[in-house]
Amino acid sequence: MVYNPILVAAVLGWAAAQVIKFILFFFQNASIQLERLYGSGGMPSSHSSLVCAAFISTGRMEGWDSPLVAVMFVLAAIVMYDAANVRLEAGKHAKQLNQIMGRLLALDGDPSSKINEFKELLGHTPLQVACGALLGILIGALIPLR
Repeated sequence: MVYNPILVAAVLGWAAAQVIKFILFFFQNASIQLERLYGSGGMPSSHSSLVCAAFISTGRMEGWDSPLVAVMFVLAAIVMYDAANVRLEAGKHAKQLNQIMGRLLALDGDPSSKINEFKELLGHTPLQVACGALLGILIGALIPLR
């Protein structure tokens, strides 16, 4: 059987973060939302967990002076920056647009008027990214290499 520790670490990092999101949502809202098992946004960042687990396991497997480790570091930095900045701002914009559209529809007075709302939970706060990164680092450090 083929065993790729880098891929296994990345998938476990993502899955662990998604399960934690699901559990935290349940305890915070007393309701089950299956979308938390696969959706973006929330605590912790599964994107950050995935890339950090892959980065750490790559370093352990290939040696810390490997060019692959440099590539993984750059990839992790881009993904985490995007999550905490670009996607977080896009979610804020979506929230504002949804509010504007809701007000416009209320002024219209037509009860049959509906809009498809934009998804608001897209990005992460810096804390959510940091927690996802720590989770990924832990998983990358503990995954068996062979």
